[in-house]
Amino acid sequence: MSLKNKKFIILLLTLCLFSFLLVNCANKETNPKSPLSKSNYLLGTLVTISLYDSQDNKIIDEAFDRIRDIENRMSINSEEPSQITHLNEASGSHSVELSEDTFQVLERGLYYSKLTDGRFDITIGPIVKLWNIGTEHAAIPDSDILSEKLKLVDYNNLSLNKDRLTAKLEMEGMIVDLGGIAKGYAADEVASILKKNGVKHAIINLGGNILVIGSNINGSPWKIGIQDPYDSRNDYMGIVEVVDKSVVTSGIYERYFEADGKRYHHILDPETGFPADNGLAAVSIITNKSIDADGLSTSAFLLGLDKGRELIENTEDTEAIFITTDKNIYLTSGIKNKFILINKEYKLMD
Repeated sequence: MSLKNKKFIILLLTLCLFSFLLVNCANKETNPKSPLSKSNYLLGTLVTISLYDSQDNKIIDEAFDRIRDIENRMSINSEEPSQITHLNEASGSHSVELSEDTFQVLERGLYYSKLTDGRFDITIGPIVKLWNIGTEHAAIPDSDILSEKLKLVDYNNLSLNKDRLTAKLEMEGMIVDLGGIAKGYAADEVASILKKNGVKHAIINLGGNILVIGSNINGSPWKIGIQDPYDSRNDYMGIVEVVDKSVVTSGIYERYFEADGKRYHHILDPETGFPADNGLAAVSIITNKSIDADGLSTSAFLLGLDKGRELIENTEDTEAIFITTDKNIYLTSGIKNKFILINKEYKLMD
């Protein structure tokens, strides 16, 4: 492992630990009992599971085993070829049989691709590989190569057969990338395992993808910090209060590199092949299922403020916090009384 990769992982661990501590500190005064908490590096990020009403290590171990299973089936970066890797390798050739859960995640990803008319597109893989953001090989791609790779990004060329649980990529060189939705699915699966084992108060954190079970152990809502996209100390600019919800953020601060004095973040626009540049710095989604929060956070970011807000306002049991690059905050109608602004550099807009 290179020094740069080591530094990246250390930074990521620090970011995630801070996010976890933030949640706990927000509830510390009224919750003196220390949680049972364990962490593991899975799905390319630090995963922390904290139980507040159980001290059973076997429950967390079962949850981590499930995440490893998901990673082995769905990641395109795992050591052993996953089902999605096999699907990509078969592009332009033949269908590939999938497990029920992999098919389910692929189907949900295709749903959001269709819902946004391709602004969120799970076949973005060729462009992701070209930029390599988040690795030591990150660089601005050659314009001619980028133009050629863009021709391979089209969710309409992904065919699913639900009866046979098969999928096919119609064009050779296409690549499905479930990075924008698989972590959310994993969080939901962990929540199911915890609830099955009687856990009623818990926090699941997959690299900033937060899912809380129930309320704080004292009965009050969990207080989840919303990252300040421009704070190098990884401070938060506001707090949202939630019970039994997932909070997922897509932002320009998550993974990026700088070249010639300009920052290039990892949220790539399938139309241009470049990082989205639409005046948004971050979008946080609050909803019931983490897989939907995951898909919607990227979708709303890529749609931009106006269309993104419209999408969320028309999605049942879902709210959003939009942060613009000029530090204005726009809230959807159902979250206004549950959000607390902390950083006065930001301005709440109507």
